[in-house]
Amino acid sequence: MDALLKELAGASMAVGEGEEAIEEGAHITARDRLDDAAAILSGLRERWPQLSAPERTVVGKTAAPLRARLDAALARLPKASALREVAAEADPEDEVEPDDGTPG
Repeated sequence: MDALLKELAGASMAVGEGEEAIEEGAHITARDRLDDAAAILSGLRERWPQLSAPERTVVGKTAAPLRARLDAALARLPKASALREVAAEADPEDEVEPDDGTPG
């Protein structure tokens, strides 16, 4: 049970750090911390069938609101985007024939 509580605490701390990073505008840090929390919760979900009834009670009561906080924080993050499309600029070197070494 102690290991489960430590994992839940780690996930909670990661969500809290992610929420703080969002407030500070540090979106990459926020994404990293929220991803850490999601990984912990995913690991707990995979182990769910092996948990005893008391363990499931503790994990279920703690993980559900934690997952809600995680989802809310993820929704506040801006969508990741690729580089913006911009008009190509002409490069003067593209229009000059390469020097072939012969005197001209």
